Amino acid sequence: MSTGPNSIGANAGTGAAPSAPRPAVLSLAIKEKAALYAAYMPFLKNGGVFVPTGRAYQIGDEIYLILSLMDDPNKYPIAGKVVWITPAGANNNKAQGIGVHFPDDEAGQRTRARIEEILGAALRSSRATHTL
Repeated sequence: MSTGPNSIGANAGTGAAPSAPRPAVLSLAIKEKAALYAAYMPFLKNGGVFVPTGRAYQIGDEIYLILSLMDDPNKYPIAGKVVWITPAGANNNKAQGIGVHFPDDEAGQRTRARIEEILGAALRSSRATHTL
């Protein structure tokens, strides 16, 4: 049985399967402890952070986030997933944006530990945040 030229897929000869869309890349620079407290999502299993954005995302979308924390010279690269969406015009004047869940890997654990180190006792505060 022979195959004609139209029966071969677009990736023929490359051995590659069609690829999923690349994750969106976002950058977030948090310059104050109060802003970090408002953005941090400690109730997530691996921790997470709220990222203000006007772009539309869906729950489960993969996001690549470059996070800068105050005076820390390190950048924290996070390959996370959208787990929270605050739409435009939300109640209580909440900022529009998404919650990105940190991955269960070294980068996620390192970022969560650094944020919790910076926040310290403030983690137990009852002040409002961007999400809850």
